Amino acid sequence: MQNGTHYRTCHLCEAMCGIAVEVKGGSIASIRGDDKDPLSRGHICPKAVALQDLHEDPERLRKPVRKTPTGWQEIEWDEAFRTVAEKLHSTRSTHGRNSIGVYLGNPNVHNHGSLIATMPFLRAVGTQNRFSATSNDQLPHMLASLEMFGHQVLFPIPDIDNTDLFICIGGNPMASNGSLMTVPDFRGRLKALKQRGGKMIVVDPRRTETAKLAEEFHFVRPGTDAFLLMAMVNTLFTDELVHPGPAKDLIKDLDLLRLASLPFTPEAVAKRTGISAETTRDLAHQLANTPKAALYTRMGTSTQTFGSIATWLAYCLNILTGKLDTVGGVMFTQPAIDLIALGAMSGQQGHFGKRHSRVKGLPEFAGEYPSSTMADEILTPGEGQVRAFVTVAGNPVLSSPNGRRLDEALSGLDFMVSVDYYINETTRHADIILPPTAALERSHYDIIFNMLAVRNVSKYSEALFDAGPDSRHDWQILLELAHRLEKLRKGGTLPIRSELGWRAFRQAGPDPIIDLLLRTGPYGADTGRVRGMVEPATGMIMSLLPKHHPLRGLAKLSSLNPQWQELPKGLSLKRLKEHPSGIDLGALRPALPNRLFTRDGKIHLAPRRYLEDVERLHRQLSAPEPSGGLLLIGRRHARSNNSWMHNCRRLVKGKDRCTLLIHTHDANRLGLQAGSKAQISVADRQVILSVEITEDMMPGVVSIPHGWGHDRDGTRQSTASAHAGASINDLLSDQDTDPVAGTSVLNGQPVTVKVWQPEQQRIPA
Repeated sequence: MQNGTHYRTCHLCEAMCGIAVEVKGGSIASIRGDDKDPLSRGHICPKAVALQDLHEDPERLRKPVRKTPTGWQEIEWDEAFRTVAEKLHSTRSTHGRNSIGVYLGNPNVHNHGSLIATMPFLRAVGTQNRFSATSNDQLPHMLASLEMFGHQVLFPIPDIDNTDLFICIGGNPMASNGSLMTVPDFRGRLKALKQRGGKMIVVDPRRTETAKLAEEFHFVRPGTDAFLLMAMVNTLFTDELVHPGPAKDLIKDLDLLRLASLPFTPEAVAKRTGISAETTRDLAHQLANTPKAALYTRMGTSTQTFGSIATWLAYCLNILTGKLDTVGGVMFTQPAIDLIALGAMSGQQGHFGKRHSRVKGLPEFAGEYPSSTMADEILTPGEGQVRAFVTVAGNPVLSSPNGRRLDEALSGLDFMVSVDYYINETTRHADIILPPTAALERSHYDIIFNMLAVRNVSKYSEALFDAGPDSRHDWQILLELAHRLEKLRKGGTLPIRSELGWRAFRQAGPDPIIDLLLRTGPYGADTGRVRGMVEPATGMIMSLLPKHHPLRGLAKLSSLNPQWQELPKGLSLKRLKEHPSGIDLGALRPALPNRLFTRDGKIHLAPRRYLEDVERLHRQLSAPEPSGGLLLIGRRHARSNNSWMHNCRRLVKGKDRCTLLIHTHDANRLGLQAGSKAQISVADRQVILSVEITEDMMPGVVSIPHGWGHDRDGTRQSTASAHAGASINDLLSDQDTDPVAGTSVLNGQPVTVKVWQPEQQRIPA
């Protein structure tokens, strides 16, 4: 790599921050924000500087390793690929295709090569036992988008650069940089909001980093957000504040939603939520009466027992108050690579509940089962039992509930392979680990998070360093395994045409596909002077074809589509290389009804699966108040991202951040002192943590950060092990799920807290 300044996107969180990397003598000299990046505008968060740590980490694997009785042993790539393919093929041949399980971790969605290669890999494996981080995260948002708008990734994004009221419930964008709202420099955008006379309201069981910047903050009891949001819906109907605005002629089942909300008056839910009836009404009135307003919910509301209903109701509130598809409200993005339209064209808008898991009967979503049932599928004998397992860039032992049980399950597999460059809490169980190149050694185009950005942008980053001839990108690893599995399934050879296709794919890589998608997308080819003739003809053809005709889909995707005539044109990989800081494609803009993908072209306000679950919500409303114990919630820090990056010294240095946060009143009642040790337990599961006493916690609620617990034997991450902390998922039950979507209940589970006695011991790894 040449010396000088190189521009790229940081992939370590959802923010898509543009960075400028200074290289001297073949090494990284500095990493700073890129002032010319049209989305992040020079902002950089602490995680970006950790790219250097990841790149230079001596504990990062560079070659495949195999587990032996005497420890890990490096092996050559060909031997590793051959062994993995033969073991997986043998398992499938002996026990059936569902005897293999696959888990995909969060980093895959930041990696265009991995995204593109994952599909042929999964087809080659052939299993229905697929899992990912989705069901521990954003699944309720995907389900609501599918049910209401007709596509699983058609998310309404807050137009925060133009809004005058931002209501945030169960989210902490100061730490997460958005999450389902790609928003680098949230602090700067919030400052601009306030300068134009706007305000932010935060509702959360903890006064978060975001809440401390809000003009208005309200504590809410964990797991009760659905009651609050339903009472706000009730208020809108009762006080005649329902004005859907641009969506007026597109919505259906308005009366069903009104009837569902009738029992949930602000007075009826006040005791349950901890929020007064007056405050609940005021929240609804402020949302309705502020022309440019957006209601945003995130992890705190989605990963709880009523997560599906809460997420659905948040969408409904934005629609009922006329905030959907309006400037300053919540809007749909128009990314340069439009996976939403591509999926719809091929009939892949998403699906739910086509089959159910073998042991618990949990519904699949988009072909994946909830990750809370992974251990069940491995430990429970019978037809379809998972006997071999594949993880790709994931650490579910720390990121899924009841991690100790999953630990046990993985240790008993017949075979396991991990595509990862660390020996961590999950991959330590693998028989073979296949390490991909690190981020700065491969090109980057963020397909997914451009779909979630608060502004339409496009940016491509070339590889900064040459990884060397004895390395493999993750897409190369997945394609090689897929190719070998297909050959074994076909008896050792493939038809000439198929073989040539595999070779072409592996030789070209993912970047030409990115180029093709850019050129044929809404910002692609510029027809120039003939546009005036071509676009009317395209429009006429679209009007004559049946709604779901394939040619109509192709025409809608093309840059010739008349609805995209005002968008900038000429986008390609070549042009992005000429603009390394990225290209601004403009602010979010109204997109309805063209962006709807429901069969009837309507927004479904009251899908039946939600109405049926309202009965459960109503029963809970009249049930006795839970007594005893404290309610547990997670939290995230700006220097962390889920269960990885703790081996970066820049991110873990300083004071201990894996602590138990507890309110002063609860600490005094339990005899806990700041800095002392507390035992937190649920049934026979327990962890020990240092106590941090704070008024920022709601009384009756405690918090443990997500992603820690680096104390298992056999890992090879010395920095992480030196800052081990404890895993919140060692406490949480994998039996508790939201019955609508199957999402793990990560917030609101009751725990017991007491002073830790020296003779007490943690449960051994």
